[in-house]
Amino acid sequence: MKIKEVIVVEGKSDTIAVQRAVKADTLETNGSEISESTLNQIELAQKRRGVIVFTDPDFPGERIRKIISERVPGCKHAFLPKKEGIAKSGKGLGIEHASCEAIRLALGKVKEEMEDPDEIIPWEDLIAAGLVGGSKAKQRRELLGEVLNIGYMNGKQLYKRLKMFQVSKEEFSQAMRRVLQEEK
Repeated sequence: MKIKEVIVVEGKSDTIAVQRAVKADTLETNGSEISESTLNQIELAQKRRGVIVFTDPDFPGERIRKIISERVPGCKHAFLPKKEGIAKSGKGLGIEHASCEAIRLALGKVKEEMEDPDEIIPWEDLIAAGLVGGSKAKQRRELLGEVLNIGYMNGKQLYKRLKMFQVSKEEFSQAMRRVLQEEK
């Protein structure tokens, strides 16, 4: 599998894992403190070839994704489910611990960020679906993020991602049906 876009990862170990799974060029952020120079490189890559942001499924990874999204609009995003990034030892979480198959699967389900997207799923629908507030909200968001392949996020981030990736009402309804079935 060859990827034309430049894949933005956090570090050297992620680059090694990605290049084991697919033929692709990567750009490393070297942690969550992204330098101005790195952001400039990402902007150039986006203009020339396109960018896929592929960060770890943890808080620092989400922070990096947010910084890049705000600075470089129109990026594509790949999300690795948390369970696929857990180290065999149980100590560590990240792309570097994922199998080649899990990496290819995540890169095969890339989501494209839309600039100035319309609201399709209102906040009230998230509350009604039990995704915001309530005892099962976190669990439901985690599963929904996996089903829609948009990663795990809190309630506000979920609202923003549904809007940013223009998830349709039908996609959302089907995903919620699956979430509720798996709860039983």
